[in-house]
Amino acid sequence: MQRTSFTEMACSLARTLNIAGEYWTPLVIRDIWQGRHRFDEIQSNLEISRKLLTDRLGTLVREGAVERRLYSEHPPRYEYYLTDRGKELMEALLVLISWGDRWRADKAGPPMLMRHKGCREAVEAQVTCSHCGEELRADEVRLEPGPGARDGWGTRDVFSLPTAKNKAVA
Repeated sequence: MQRTSFTEMACSLARTLNIAGEYWTPLVIRDIWQGRHRFDEIQSNLEISRKLLTDRLGTLVREGAVERRLYSEHPPRYEYYLTDRGKELMEALLVLISWGDRWRADKAGPPMLMRHKGCREAVEAQVTCSHCGEELRADEVRLEPGPGARDGWGTRDVFSLPTAKNKAVA
């Protein structure tokens, strides 16, 4: 099935989903982050088709979230590692894992715990304000036009673009 590309949408979420939104992709990223670097390790753990895994890894490499490193020349074989871009994407996925632990775990509890290596405590990932450090809550955040804002597909009526007469955003 052909997916619609969000590359041209003036929305950072849509552009991110263009890379990471296919439902196997976050699991591939998680596996690499957990130390599964070889194709066969990832494929075996996820029980994903080789064709689909090849496609997902190709997208992640092309988009700069994963890099391939040659470990065997005959035949050529590669290991996969998260780049800084991929590690930052994994940090966003940690928040999704915490959400799943809160809202989708069964009665036995979450299948895995996150433990912070620094303090050694079990933790939940959360999004905090980069300015004041407070936890960000959806009802305490608003979007407003940024320097790349434009009215178009996927952004219509989300906010009114500022005009010369009205530059203030409530």
